[in-house]
Amino acid sequence: MTLKRKLRYGMVGGGPGAFIGAVHRRAAELDGLAELVAGAFSSDAAKSRAHGASLHLAADRAYASYEAMAAAESARPLGDRIDVVVIVTPNHLHYPAAVAFLERGFHVICDKPMTTTLADAEALCALVAEQGVVFALTHNYSGYPMVKEARALVASAALGELRKVVVEYTQGWLSTALEASGQKQADWRTDPARAGAGALGDIGSHAEQLARYVTGLEIETMLADVGTVVAGRRVDDDANLLLRFEGGVRGILHCSQIASGEENRINLRVYGSTASLEWSHEEPNSLLLRHADAPLQVLKRGNAYLSPAAQRGARLPPGHPEAFFEAFANVYGNALRTIASRVSGAEPDPADLDFPTVQDGARGVHFIQTALRSGASGATWVDARYSPPGATGA
Repeated sequence: MTLKRKLRYGMVGGGPGAFIGAVHRRAAELDGLAELVAGAFSSDAAKSRAHGASLHLAADRAYASYEAMAAAESARPLGDRIDVVVIVTPNHLHYPAAVAFLERGFHVICDKPMTTTLADAEALCALVAEQGVVFALTHNYSGYPMVKEARALVASAALGELRKVVVEYTQGWLSTALEASGQKQADWRTDPARAGAGALGDIGSHAEQLARYVTGLEIETMLADVGTVVAGRRVDDDANLLLRFEGGVRGILHCSQIASGEENRINLRVYGSTASLEWSHEEPNSLLLRHADAPLQVLKRGNAYLSPAAQRGARLPPGHPEAFFEAFANVYGNALRTIASRVSGAEPDPADLDFPTVQDGARGVHFIQTALRSGASGATWVDARYSPPGATGA
């Protein structure tokens, strides 16, 4: 990267009451690569202006809408306008907000799932290719150093021939009809018009991307038992999937938001012919490597014996724990360094291209819709293969 300044970014969404917006801002700024200069933080113009003021933005850059922001920022001089926009709205606004900025040539970093329909996802793939910009999707769990180590172990055939993948993402925060209380996050995440899917879109998409990132395998067929447990809820809140990956590798994916007592349990296990690995979000700095004929190995973040990608993703020496913000920042760091290279007219470092792209977003939307289709058909096996259109997105 040769850019001699911080990237200027704007944010759409992430206003009052939004948990994830603050996470994105901390991740974007953790390594000193970017600074927030503009935003449309709420659909309420007064709230957007007030939130912009609380973040010390210039009054004329706290916008009433993302449409106004896209138009105004594109009219500013090149040396003053934003370089990239971060989209952290409810799901149904991801597509129109992304289009508003992509059409004006801005780079985009977007929360997941990328869109609520596959048609919109494919349209974004085409638009990113047409504009030649960077589009990053914040599947933050792929940013953990020990997840990157798991990926490197699989790629090096350290597990032998892959046989089975088991991934789960369970929460309990929607075990009751929380949306009936008016709680902001529950309200929109259980509204099919704004969220699209429920548990499959909110957390199942993370589980699918985590398994695909580590193994490099695409799902070929699936059988999905998708259900709504809490009476009156309008979206799915629990799903159990049987998967067949490329090469006959078997898989299980379980996601649930009605698992009482669970907070944010994410587990991944990958079994090969000679060894297996296990990573847990609750112990993110360790990776378990089990051999068929040798003692259990516990690999730890920050050590020199890890792969270059895992070492690159750590900021502290061994024994000093790193977690959620740092993993999020690893996704942002790679995307921002790639954008900075593009802005300066340089080629990105290949190591910086390790972040989810617009094609990953399309794969995620295809996964969600395929699982819903299988569930709606009475939990039958369906073809899950997909070839996303467009270029690489980076």
